Amino acid sequence: MDVRAALVTPLSGPLAIYGQASAAALQLWADRYAAAKPAELQLVDAHPDASAAARRAQQLQPDLLFGPYGSGPAARAADATTRLLWNHGGARLRPRRNVISVLAPAASYFTGTLEAVRSAQPDLRRVAVLHADTGFARSVGEGAMRAADARGLDVERAVLPEPPPPADLLLVAGRFEDELSAARALPRRRWPAVGLVAAGVREVLADLDDLEGLLGPAQWLPQAAPVPDLGPTADEFTAAYQARTGEEPPYPAAQAFAAGLVATRCLAAAASSRDEDVLQVARNLDRTTLFGRFRTDASGAQVGHEVLTVQWQDGARQVVWPPRSAQAPLRHPALDHPALDHPALDHTAQEHPGQDHREHRGQGSSPRDGR
Repeated sequence: MDVRAALVTPLSGPLAIYGQASAAALQLWADRYAAAKPAELQLVDAHPDASAAARRAQQLQPDLLFGPYGSGPAARAADATTRLLWNHGGARLRPRRNVISVLAPAASYFTGTLEAVRSAQPDLRRVAVLHADTGFARSVGEGAMRAADARGLDVERAVLPEPPPPADLLLVAGRFEDELSAARALPRRRWPAVGLVAAGVREVLADLDDLEGLLGPAQWLPQAAPVPDLGPTADEFTAAYQARTGEEPPYPAAQAFAAGLVATRCLAAAASSRDEDVLQVARNLDRTTLFGRFRTDASGAQVGHEVLTVQWQDGARQVVWPPRSAQAPLRHPALDHPALDHPALDHTAQEHPGQDHREHRGQGSSPRDGR
């Protein structure tokens, strides 16, 4: 079967490094894993106008249309086309009738961090959420607040540049540069555990003096990848990607490659190449790629893929949650880990000035942001 595909993604501009990684991975898919014959993949630069790029891609009449890296570009592309869009790079993109998402939603990013810290500190009761005033950061922050509320925890929120309150657990979401600045400026001993979205991305915090103990979400790590029942293993993909690019695949590459595998499977099993038939197969598919499980609900939201929680330990990221994927146990002061001994566990920390400007809930109630 000849497959014609188009990828709309940033090939220039501030998100180009991630868009180019996605393009390299999908080209690998097209050349070796799409079908019995190599697929034809056409690239359309989503920068600076993802809407116009999506319309140009639709005019190419591809069998499969892949969306951009970045939640903002992905949303604009989905709005601009009537075609079924395979979303591998927009974690904030809400379910809609013409979108199939491969990656876990941004709102779930800190759920694993909450669970991991609760497992170490069963009396966890106060969570502080600090987020930037961007769509992605709000999605992550609000998802963390809902998850904490559902577990009966007290939650306080601060919006950058406000300072966060003391708590048992601090969760930070913003542009990577915002999180890096926060990691440098915040007195971390005020919080026994600190989670940042950037902590899950190796390159972003590389120059930070003190990484030890930081927690973060990771959509994919090759060393924690599952055994797939669809497509190559993580080791095989990593070797092929390195041979093509000379670099290790970052998470956007794995996401895009997995989207190609799943899309091909759905196209092959559909009654026709029409989007509605492919969509019907996708809504009923339950398979595992090197990126993780693929399963959607009736709205098209991804519910099979689970975000990993990593912790920086001795200079390296280690998966600490979920337990079945863990490479190392969580290090936390409540577990008497000497490197993380923390006075704040006695809950005697003073309230931080400026708290009146924060929303309180509880007791029943790098690059620019492209994720």
